[in-house]
Amino acid sequence: MATHDIAVIGASAGGFEALIRLAVARATKTLRGVEGAWVKDMNVSIEDGNIKGYRINLEVTFQLEDPS
Repeated sequence: MATHDIAVIGASAGGFEALIRLAVARATKTLRGVEGAWVKDMNVSIEDGNIKGYRINLEVTFQLEDPS
């Protein structure tokens, strides 16, 4: 089992949940055997009292394939 960190930034109307879905979709495009994910950090950018954007750092767990 291995892990890979992914950082995603966005101004999505769906907030953190939408960014988590985007990060998982990005991970499953390039990694095989994705088994789970852990949100390591979540942040909100605020400008003039309004939410400007969201940021998440996600750690993805996946199976390594044996090349032999």
